[in-house]
Amino acid sequence: MNILVAVPSMDEVPVNFAQALAMLQKIDNTAIAFQTGSLVYTSRNELAKKAIKMEADYVLWLDSDMVFEPTLLKDMLFTMEEKNIDFLTGAYFKRVVPYSPVLYDRLRIVDNFCDYHALDDVPEGLFTVEGCGFGCVLMSLDVIISVLGKFAQTFQPLNGMGEDLSFCYRARECGYEMWCDPSIKLGHVAKSIVTKEFFDAYRGAKNG
Repeated sequence: MNILVAVPSMDEVPVNFAQALAMLQKIDNTAIAFQTGSLVYTSRNELAKKAIKMEADYVLWLDSDMVFEPTLLKDMLFTMEEKNIDFLTGAYFKRVVPYSPVLYDRLRIVDNFCDYHALDDVPEGLFTVEGCGFGCVLMSLDVIISVLGKFAQTFQPLNGMGEDLSFCYRARECGYEMWCDPSIKLGHVAKSIVTKEFFDAYRGAKNG
């Protein structure tokens, strides 16, 4: 099995991410590729090309400001194969107030512009979303091939969408579902590391 861990980044990455990546438990033929640049969609496009060139079975997209458990790849792959799905993300949260989940239950194009809505909270158990950030996404290479075949592009931003939601929109148009496993423990590196517990504490203080 060939797996590409794809990391778009600027010139430097936080030490928290570097430590998590160094501890990541690999499976079979796992390669790690960084792509630096100021335009993240260009970096993602180049990483998608690398995945195709190496004939990867899966691509694990990781943003360089994420932290995660060493078993991340194994856990996500187990869920994907057990549930026979092609696209899986974990639940993580924005680094700024109100620290909302980077998960969307509505992702549409209306009058040639993006209409989307983020989840207010994260359900328990495996669930589907219409879009998500790409801080931590494991997908089969078939998703990339299908998007390229239908749209002749992958991460180029659509009007009003970032590159991540643009890919999600195209993937859904190709018939793929986006699944989220909230049991996957992720942190978003800011001045503090934003986790589910951080989000719950903020929301509790706000509503209390």
